[in-house]
Amino acid sequence: MVSRANGSGILLYWYINLLCFLMTMFFNNDGSILITTPIIIQIVTILKLKANQQFPYLLSGALIATAASAPIAVSNIANLIALKIIGLDLNSYVSMMFVPSLLGITAISLLLFYYFSKDIPKVINVLPVSGIEKPYTPHLDHRPHPDHKPHQHPHPQPHSHSSLHHPSPHLLTDHAISPSVTDMSMFRVCIAIVALTRAGLFVGTGFGIPMEWIGIFGALLLIMYRWNRRGVGVNDIIKKTPWHIILFAFSIYVVVYSLHNIGLTELIVERLREPISANLLSATLISGGLLTVMSNLFNNLPSVMIGSLTLTGMQLDIPTLRIAYLAMIMGADIGSLITPMGTLASLLWMFILKKNGIRINWTQSLKVTIIVIPIGLLISLFSLYFWVDWLFF
Repeated sequence: MVSRANGSGILLYWYINLLCFLMTMFFNNDGSILITTPIIIQIVTILKLKANQQFPYLLSGALIATAASAPIAVSNIANLIALKIIGLDLNSYVSMMFVPSLLGITAISLLLFYYFSKDIPKVINVLPVSGIEKPYTPHLDHRPHPDHKPHQHPHPQPHSHSSLHHPSPHLLTDHAISPSVTDMSMFRVCIAIVALTRAGLFVGTGFGIPMEWIGIFGALLLIMYRWNRRGVGVNDIIKKTPWHIILFAFSIYVVVYSLHNIGLTELIVERLREPISANLLSATLISGGLLTVMSNLFNNLPSVMIGSLTLTGMQLDIPTLRIAYLAMIMGADIGSLITPMGTLASLLWMFILKKNGIRINWTQSLKVTIIVIPIGLLISLFSLYFWVDWLFF
């Protein structure tokens, strides 16, 4: 991407946003964060960007990667939870949600670009491919090898990465994949398995095959292929999984479900049934707003479950139920980005940054998201209302 940007920091911004969007389309929001964040860290590090210049790329990439889970239901666990409860099929979801959510995501990307216009460098270094690869391949350990021959380096000098300095705290980028160790044949097969699995989710639902079984089958194929090709099992996957974040999300889920059991759902149904059932526009705005607030307070996974149970308990007519559900997903996928607490993907992003020695606190991101995300959400919700009302109801 650095070479394709051709020395333009602005073009690099749009390439990074596009990469994050496509990664979420191809995998899911959590997978996209795990893949793209190390890539962005690597890019901003080899370009030796200042902290204020790194921030636009890192934050916009994370926000777009997470928001991009809205157009396709299978790109977010929260979407799948609600999809099952409401009873809407995958293809109907995409036909109703893709265009409105894409408009909202585009608006967020444009707003972020405008917000960071002074920080995004207009010109960046043009780096040859060889120059990018060189710092990362042979220098994982700077101590001399036992077989090192002194006459090979008669005038030792302090170790340097020349102009492409890579700060040592960035652990993930220290282990960047080099073309010399990349098994392209294996890469192609794995990409093919992922692509077929994603396609299978849409095809399989038409035949009544549960999506979870298709996903599990694809995951097992990947694990078995890697084991057959390299003799590597699942131990590394288990060890590298950020279990503490998953445990945190599960604990929040338990807390929120406990609130459901003591009457939270009934209270919401009682207070909001009448305004939501008034018309499709009010159903859209209220549902989207409710899930935005709940997601940022409790995380979007348990909030979506509570929201779905609330909608089904209101005994709404089918058009109102569906548009309220879709607006709820907008709130859970896009509105939840105001705070890092809102999504598991945002928490993973913060975890990866911290692991690589990049300190971005909640206050820094909140100053941006509190302005950009509500505007993007409103554009998404109004687009959803006009799109669905015009074509489907």
